[in-house]
Amino acid sequence: MSFGDRLRELLELHNISQKQLGDKLNIAPSTIGNYIRNIREPDHFTLIIFANYFDVSVDFLLGNIHSKKLIGDEELLVAVYKKLDTEYKKILFEESKLLFDIQKNKNT
Repeated sequence: MSFGDRLRELLELHNISQKQLGDKLNIAPSTIGNYIRNIREPDHFTLIIFANYFDVSVDFLLGNIHSKKLIGDEELLVAVYKKLDTEYKKILFEESKLLFDIQKNKNT
């Protein structure tokens, strides 16, 4: 998955537009659009700004799944979890246990 794909996912997850992100980070919305379309790539400093803003690693943004403890969508799932209120975290956890039990029973 490219940087642009990751950035698009994060914008959708946080329900924020390119313009809103650009205003918050002082980056032109057209530049963000170029990142999303994979026309341009951010420099190291800008990658760190994005990682800090979205509370993800630079490795996640770059799609480097070999040097992370969490891989692929795992880190995105953790980011979603962190945004939930306590009551919804409990629901997500219970649903996850249910899915695991269903899978376990299916595989036996």
